[in-house]
Amino acid sequence: MARPFFRLQKFLRRTQFLLFFLTAAYLMTGSLLLLQRARVGLPPGPRAPGPLQALPVAAVALGVGLLDSRALHGPRVSPELLLGVDVLRGPLTRPRPGPRWLRSRNSELRQLRRRWFHRFLGDSQGPAALGPEAPRPAASSRGTYVGCFSDDGQERTLKGAVFFDLRKMTVPHCQDACAERSYVYAGLEAGAECYCGNRLPAVSVGPEECNHECKGEKSSACGGVGRLSVYRVELQPGSRKRRTVTYRGCFRLPRNVTHAFTDSLVQANVTVETCSGFCSQKEFPLAVLRGWECYCAYPTPQFNLRDAVDGSLCGQESEAQRLAEYCEVYQTPVQDTRCTDRRFLPTKSKVFVALSSFPGAGNTWARHLIEHATGFYTGSYYFDGTLYNKGFKGEKDHWRSRRTICVKTHESGRREIEMFDSAILLIRNPYRSLVAEFNRKCAGHLGYAADRNWKSKEWPDFVNSYASWWSSHVLDWLKYGKRLLVVHYEELRRSLVPTLREMVAFLNVSVSEERLLCVENNKEGSFRRRGRRPQDPEPFTPEMKDLINGYIRTVDQALRDHNWAGLPREYVPR
Repeated sequence: MARPFFRLQKFLRRTQFLLFFLTAAYLMTGSLLLLQRARVGLPPGPRAPGPLQALPVAAVALGVGLLDSRALHGPRVSPELLLGVDVLRGPLTRPRPGPRWLRSRNSELRQLRRRWFHRFLGDSQGPAALGPEAPRPAASSRGTYVGCFSDDGQERTLKGAVFFDLRKMTVPHCQDACAERSYVYAGLEAGAECYCGNRLPAVSVGPEECNHECKGEKSSACGGVGRLSVYRVELQPGSRKRRTVTYRGCFRLPRNVTHAFTDSLVQANVTVETCSGFCSQKEFPLAVLRGWECYCAYPTPQFNLRDAVDGSLCGQESEAQRLAEYCEVYQTPVQDTRCTDRRFLPTKSKVFVALSSFPGAGNTWARHLIEHATGFYTGSYYFDGTLYNKGFKGEKDHWRSRRTICVKTHESGRREIEMFDSAILLIRNPYRSLVAEFNRKCAGHLGYAADRNWKSKEWPDFVNSYASWWSSHVLDWLKYGKRLLVVHYEELRRSLVPTLREMVAFLNVSVSEERLLCVENNKEGSFRRRGRRPQDPEPFTPEMKDLINGYIRTVDQALRDHNWAGLPREYVPR
């Protein structure tokens, strides 16, 4: 018995040695192949070692950016480093990719590696090796390039209008968006973010720090991490027109005009255009006219634009008596900036909150309101690149990260519902929801379905399958939801500030009245269908109406059984 055991033990030892030998041979062979593939060309003849010759192999394998080929002294030095090293051959030439396992798709990680490598060379070789040449200011820009600025502070200087485009951001695109709203400066950050304003950032930095290319315009500078490439905008012929001033109505002046309106302009024959231009330059969303006096303002509790009076009181009759008490208010193209700053939660939320709705019920619009009211991003159970590109940064965050104030979901069913600790249940008239979702499925977030879509078999099939989902979605959340706040879309549109205040309180966030008024002033957001709606007849047949009306009655009764108010009257079968 001992002899067979000894033989087995001897065999296993030999096997271990054999495996070790094969592994070492495999690694050595792989290393030789990698070194052979590197093919770093060196010029003939004796000369002092250049920067490339002095590189340690470990540093080369880091995948960091090295010298521009023009910086290598000698015409025959090959710039091809196929070990994942970024080499810029020229302003418009892309480097050849190295092995994927050595390269990072994350540009910020590559930049950190480059900085480490330059510091390493600075300690060992004196002058640091130059990294890749930074993208240059856009040559096709319609405005003037001002410079590269820091954007690390809590208070963003260019915050008048903000939007993102992770695929097609270009300098002219950002400039047009800012010029449309009458802003003077356009700032681009991290290759995909656009910010507008009328004041330059305070801290200027070197142009090499704006080293990110625009996502839709290669070789053009679009800022960097915490860095803005700033352009002075100009509206050229053929560009989109500037947004016009909007008349908001006639209002009674607040008691203390000087305290309520901090900036003013008094001149003879002041016009709406003059007053609006003055207030736009000062970045105020409201221009207030009283005779020859022009005031710039924000909506406040003392001046909230909800108490409009008869427009004739601001007319020309009895001017001396009426102008002392009433004023005309105009909305400037400038965005109210008091509620545009948003961020992720500083610590993980202890309560996991859902923002649940049937598709087409206004979930994206509700997210816009919640984000601007609370100052925190909202998350999503899904990933919609279109929403992320337009500023919903929480869209890309994992839905269970608990770094967002609430999470969008259209899911129903016990398992999906019980994952959440509480939920805001957003309900909309099923007739409106079905039309909105059908438009989205056929033409995207902002389009309308074509006439052929409504007349095809696709529409009745859609109604038959989705109408029951509208009902079961509400019923499941009423049955399995642990803690609910039921919000009706129509009530949110009619009475925005009180309803939004209730939603924010449910999320356990305290918000000032000024911020809620700012949200009301910016209430539409970026995902409202605009333009002329197609002239279609009533899309619902009598059979469809009978089906939907039955579901309406079921949901209405379920709400009442759970001690909620029933559905609004406009839901009543028509």
